Amino acid sequence: MEKIIQFLKDAKAELWKVNWPTKEQTINYTLLVIGISIAVAIFLGSLDWFFEYLLKTFVLK
Repeated sequence: MEKIIQFLKDAKAELWKVNWPTKEQTINYTLLVIGISIAVAIFLGSLDWFFEYLLKTFVLK
């Protein structure tokens, strides 16, 4: 039981050392992730549409 208590104390001490991002940084990083996710989705969706068009036009006549 003593090891568990010591582990929790050490974990708490380490969490106080963490350099947490500010609210503004968190918002900016979140918007960046959302933007990149949307861009990748559009890119992959356009590739899917393009290859589907090629298959329907030239292969599956």
